[in-house]
Amino acid sequence: MLAVLAGIVWWTRQQAAPPQAGGGRNAGPMSIVPETIGKGDIGVSLNALGTVTSLATVTIRSQISGYLMKIDFKEGDEVKKGDLIAEIDSRPYEATLAQAKGQLARDEAQLKGAQVDLTRYQNLAAQNAVPHQQLDTQVALVAQYQGTVEADRASVMSAEVNLAYCHIVSPINGRVGLRQVDLGNYVTPGDTSGLVVITQLEPISVLFTLPEDNLQAVAKRLKEGAVLPTAAYDRSGANKLAEGSLQTFDSQIDATTGTIKLRAQFENDKRTLYPNQFVNIRLLLDTHKDATTMSTAGIQRGVPGTFVYLVNADSTVSVRPVKLGVTDGDRVEVLSGLTSGDRIVIDGADKLREGAKIVVRSATDAANPAAAAKGAANGAAKGDNKGDSKGGADPDKAGGGQHKRSEDGQTK
Repeated sequence: MLAVLAGIVWWTRQQAAPPQAGGGRNAGPMSIVPETIGKGDIGVSLNALGTVTSLATVTIRSQISGYLMKIDFKEGDEVKKGDLIAEIDSRPYEATLAQAKGQLARDEAQLKGAQVDLTRYQNLAAQNAVPHQQLDTQVALVAQYQGTVEADRASVMSAEVNLAYCHIVSPINGRVGLRQVDLGNYVTPGDTSGLVVITQLEPISVLFTLPEDNLQAVAKRLKEGAVLPTAAYDRSGANKLAEGSLQTFDSQIDATTGTIKLRAQFENDKRTLYPNQFVNIRLLLDTHKDATTMSTAGIQRGVPGTFVYLVNADSTVSVRPVKLGVTDGDRVEVLSGLTSGDRIVIDGADKLREGAKIVVRSATDAANPAAAAKGAANGAAKGDNKGDSKGGADPDKAGGGQHKRSEDGQTK
């Protein structure tokens, strides 16, 4: 009975022994996806948050008072500089101009008569036929008429300007917004809302901020005459909206936030950027040529620090500490630890350890986990059958192996 009881206890422990982690002596190999380390260019980028800002925004206001007689635009239209926007009743200003021209003609005639009299008095004064006082009075009268004529000419110019203001034209190229005043309203220069707002969209700029620690690097590159490419992404940061270049930065640092404001310009020919839109900015500061790069998916962090699993020629992996540089998207620069041609694990590294056996699968298998799992199970089954055949040849050794696995499992 004691022997039977001991046998039951031993058999129960064998069934309850946990399987050994990947890389165990009799465990099946782990399925992984490798990547070959290569050479390439990697960019040094700075990320920031920005706001789209128009280079020119004009609120169209009337310079004179009058009734709005015509609106010559549709909301959302594209206008060019000099295009007609609206017309104001011009009849009062036409009458004022005609009146100013009449006064000018009258005063010019008076001036001409005074100048003729002055010439006559000058000839008579040379013969002492008239007093010098009368000559001096005529000289002053001519000067007075000359001043009156100049004032009349200024009045004519003012009336012409006011008449021109009756035809409101666009001062810039841009897009017309929503109409603020309807046809027939009486408009004045004091209207704060104006008639409409015209916004320049091509080109357009983005204002964004960077920490003051990055200012010296940016200023150095601009001083060297480098063109720094700038890309604008949407709120999620996944979709690129437009590409442009950095123009300049502000003349002072914001003391409250410790940041510097910069401006980038975009052609915006596809109209993907609109004023006051929030965007993510990626500024390409520099490019490291012919650098050793790898996928960020292969980076592991643990007790050795930053490391990767290196694929060996005997279908095993080993831990390789690495030193990383800049990161550009899903690629990272490797400063030391790997060389071009090395193969590392980028998928399936969660259960690996030093010396673990592996089975390489393709990226297609990585996209189809069910097929990959079936392949791994078949590989494990083949390994188990091989172990069973060896155990059948020598029952004592097989039992000893099972006992050793049990002890290892309990120790874990």
